[in-house]
Amino acid sequence: MERPQNMSIAPRIAVGVIILFHAVGLVGLSLPATRPLFLQVVPWHLLLMLLTIVFGHYKLSGRFKAFILVVFWLGFFAEWIGVHKGWLFGNYAYGTTLGVKMFDIPLMIGVNWFLLVYSAGVTMQRSGLKNGFVRVVTGAGLLVLLDVLIEPVAIKFNYWQWIAGSIPLKNYACWFLVGAVMLYVFELFNFKKQGIAAPALLITEFVFFGALNLVIGLWPL
Repeated sequence: MERPQNMSIAPRIAVGVIILFHAVGLVGLSLPATRPLFLQVVPWHLLLMLLTIVFGHYKLSGRFKAFILVVFWLGFFAEWIGVHKGWLFGNYAYGTTLGVKMFDIPLMIGVNWFLLVYSAGVTMQRSGLKNGFVRVVTGAGLLVLLDVLIEPVAIKFNYWQWIAGSIPLKNYACWFLVGAVMLYVFELFNFKKQGIAAPALLITEFVFFGALNLVIGLWPL
């Protein structure tokens, strides 16, 4: 793939960074001896992925920066409603793994929402699906499937904890709705077709959390 002139990071470099650091993280979190250290660097890993994706975006315009802020704060506000009101997702509380909090919500959760929504949006953009509604619904469905893999890992590693001890179905329904709203916002911004970094991140996340679930199942933590 030819490198667009306005990209700060070549697509192959961005994909390499994404795969390399997820692979290292997978090994580090799988081994009891290194797990505490790797849990401490989870927020830094998210920041690295943020930089990789942002500087892998074609044409770093003011519109793109506005999109990042919109999705960040939409995600943060949705989580605030979930934690403090229980209207979204269910009754849960965040642990310490995701780092610094504001109003009991880790700031990194807004970063995570951006990474996931942008990755799903670009994946749908590149999918060939012509209908915007179908792209939004399909992308939101992908985010729910990914959350199915994330939840057991997040609970084990103290990203967050469910007050009732089990994951409510409401969580997945709200993931779909919140994801669909943010993907609709992605559609409204109508970005030019992007490179492969964001889809690579989405695929890598599926592999990463799927593999961690296998590790958890084979070797209880």
